[in-house]
Amino acid sequence: MHVENQAEPGGHVPVMLRRVLEILAPALAGPSPVLVDANLGLGGHAEALLAAHPDLHLVGIDRDPTAIERSTERLAPYAGRITLVRAVSDELPEVLSRTRLERVNGVLFDLGVSSPQLDEAGRGFAYSHDAPLDMRMDPEQELTADVVVNTYSEGALTRILRDYGEERFASRVARFIIREREQVAITSTKRLAEIVREAIPAATRRTGGNPAKRTFQALRIEVNGELTALERALPAALDALAVGGRVVVLSYHSLEDRLSKQALTARTRDTSPPGLPVPLPAHQPRFRLVTRGAELPDEEEVARNPRAASARLRAAERIREPE
Repeated sequence: MHVENQAEPGGHVPVMLRRVLEILAPALAGPSPVLVDANLGLGGHAEALLAAHPDLHLVGIDRDPTAIERSTERLAPYAGRITLVRAVSDELPEVLSRTRLERVNGVLFDLGVSSPQLDEAGRGFAYSHDAPLDMRMDPEQELTADVVVNTYSEGALTRILRDYGEERFASRVARFIIREREQVAITSTKRLAEIVREAIPAATRRTGGNPAKRTFQALRIEVNGELTALERALPAALDALAVGGRVVVLSYHSLEDRLSKQALTARTRDTSPPGLPVPLPAHQPRFRLVTRGAELPDEEEVARNPRAASARLRAAERIREPE
């Protein structure tokens, strides 16, 4: 199977697909394997995994009804082997409980914003289209980017831009937003991008792409509680893995990657008190890292799929049952 040509609708290619398949293959080699795709998106990874493993049952989770709808259509040839659930990734324990699954053989996290969310201008994720300030992955939730931009205090905006956007000029951008909204509410992506551009010093604006990128990332993470969801979902995924089961995490910015690294590293350490002649069985690690550090896409993939450029892949395998 030439996975590198497996484009999604609209020409998108699932990120680091060959490597994802390679890492998960040993975990899915046994009888009747089960894999959870915790961020289903357009179902590109899911389709390739179902094609590669004829006995695989896939549980797909996504909070976006559009993603569930498109994936249902895309994965129709595998209808008997899929369970698609509209939920947030951190609801994974409840999803497994409802599907009567105690143990799974693989979990895939493909984090961040999905192609349809970026490409549908009206959803307000992209600064390249003018649209209402929305940014909700779940269109039924109440909190929108409009609410954040027009009601949060200057201090709260500064914290979000600094912590979630890693914006050097967070306090300056927040001050410009407050000043503008006191005159008239900021309701469009285009207007917000203009305000951010005005706030960033000219010398900085000349490098590093669109100056609004970090602000839009920060707002998206805040609106959708993305880091909070990951903090809960990744440990739950590790708990659900059978011995030999593997988790793969694809992250797209340093905050996600740092959280992934911390969660995986914590489970792969020996926690025996220092100075003992032999490690204590109860303190031996239950997991081992499959990747050394974060793996990056190769140049060929980035040339073919620019959205892969910021991807970082980490993986771990359960090697022991909990005590």
